[in-house]
Amino acid sequence: MDNIDGNRIGEFLRARREQITPADVGIAVASRRRVPGLRREEIAVRAGISSEYYLRLEQGREQHPSDAVIAGLARALQLDADATTYLFEIARPIVQRPRPPEKETVAVGIRQLLYLWTATPAYVQSRTLDVLASNETARALSPIFTPGVNLIRAAFLDPEVKSLYRDWDRMTSNTVAGLRAQAGNEVGDPKLAALVDELTAKSPEFSRLWTRHDVRPKGAGRSFLHHPLVGDLDLRYEKLAVGEGRSGQIVVIYHADPGSSSETRLALLSKRATDGVN
Repeated sequence: MDNIDGNRIGEFLRARREQITPADVGIAVASRRRVPGLRREEIAVRAGISSEYYLRLEQGREQHPSDAVIAGLARALQLDADATTYLFEIARPIVQRPRPPEKETVAVGIRQLLYLWTATPAYVQSRTLDVLASNETARALSPIFTPGVNLIRAAFLDPEVKSLYRDWDRMTSNTVAGLRAQAGNEVGDPKLAALVDELTAKSPEFSRLWTRHDVRPKGAGRSFLHHPLVGDLDLRYEKLAVGEGRSGQIVVIYHADPGSSSETRLALLSKRATDGVN
């Protein structure tokens, strides 16, 4: 099982190495290979380091590669910008960053904004994807946006979420990759470790996605939903860091394209929510 506070560099390198095929890097294969992806020595050559040094990295016996080595590994593994940033971060971890209190609170001003956005589903999530506050329209969009719900736990363990998201496979893949990016260069977070352990044990799909080590920070995007009352909703979402991101809290806002059928349906849902209609 992948341990977020264990051999992070080695686990990441091995997972990404196994996803690259010889054909991806122009290596001709004459016979069947016993390992998925590329061999360690093939990555080492492409990264400009010795096979022994690369082996020490994967095994966790070397934890402090230079910037030049990290850059070479990123090129060899064909990492995109987000995954390259992540590799640099886990090689330069911040240990024991002060954690939020066990019971996080949302600033009064942020709560007031949520309730002023009556036509717009909006909520605040923690760095571990706990819903901390939400407005009525968000809760009408889905009960998972109720304070106290953990969004990634609901995504994998609540069957109603799978029926809500028409693009559940894409959503869960992006959510796990976003959580991986969120973990970033921080270690020693027992809450995050416990969440990953729980989902790894209870959801084979989460385990499969988590061990891929995909990294995609979640910012703006689209969600494709099927609401039981108003039908299909194609919504945009925006994610805004609270307090310049120091708290790890994020405000998430959903909205529809102007003039779209989703705008009409979202307005109907909002009216039902603010009128107190279930």
